[in-house]
This record gives sequence, structure tokens and C-alpha cells, in this order.
Amino acid sequence: MPASRRIFRRALGCILLLTAFSVFAVAGDDDQPEPAPHFRAKTLTGETFNNDSVKGKVVLFEFWTTWCPYCKREQALVDQVNQQYADQGLVVLAVDVGEGKKKVMKYLAENPRSCRIVLTEDTNLAAMYAATSYPIYVVVDRDGNIAGEQRGAAGERGLRNLLRRAGIEDK
Repeated sequence: MPASRRIFRRALGCILLLTAFSVFAVAGDDDQPEPAPHFRAKTLTGETFNNDSVKGKVVLFEFWTTWCPYCKREQALVDQVNQQYADQGLVVLAVDVGEGKKKVMKYLAENPRSCRIVLTEDTNLAAMYAATSYPIYVVVDRDGNIAGEQRGAAGERGLRNLLRRAGIEDK
């Protein structure tokens, strides 16, 4: 192999290596919290929420549907977390995505929930968090920053880990 080709290969290797290191260095600086987008939501009972009304609280958004078996399986867990941590400032908003009020009300009559229920038509949250698979959990900390997100069933450990990232601790 000619010397010029070896030099070119070494230089190319060094450039690739430096590029990789710079990408990882930049990715490592991503420790800055991402502010939660501005939202509005109205529950089935008429309560209204937005960024200002939940300031100083931890918010758990659960995006779900009545037909999702994973959502139904984790429903009791979400309701339990809602009750257990309400005194620590947790607000749970369960956003049903893409279904009408009549269908959701029928579902809730057969499967009662203790957390606040929001319909897609009463919020801009589903679009902001690209809720296209279910369940999706998003936790916003007391400062209004996204503390964590879980796409797909989280299970008890996963859900509690998300809450811990936002400052909610087990008693």
C-alpha cells in the first residue's frame, strides 16, 4: 500500500474518531432540563389545569385508551399512585386519546377510576407528546420541567422510578 494511502486512511480514522468523541461530548451536555410545553386540560368533572395551576406540583400525564389492554392492566396502579402521593403534591391527569365522551363514560361506569380523566377534545396534551401508542407516561417536576417519559407499560417499578425522578419519594 502506498504511503499516501496509509496517511489518508490514518487521517480519515482520526477524523472519524474525533467526530465520534465530539458527538458524545455534546450528547453528554444534555443535562439541562427540558421545560414542559404549555398545556391546558379540562377534566370530565370540569376542573381546569395548565402550567400555572400546577406550578410547585409534580404532574403525571397518563395517555391511554379504553381498548388498550396494557392501559387497563395498569389502571389500578395509576389510581393507587394518585391516592398515595396526592399529599406530596402529585397531580395525575389521565388523558384518554381519540375517543368520545360517551364511550369513555361507559367504560368508566364499568371500570371506575380515582384519578382525573381528560378527553382529547378538552386538551392539547396528546398532540404535544405525540401520543400514538399506549400507555404513555410523562412526569413533570415541580419546576415545570420534564423529569421523565415512558412509552409503553411501565409496571410498578417503572412508574415509581419516573415519580422519583420528579421528587416524589416512597413513604
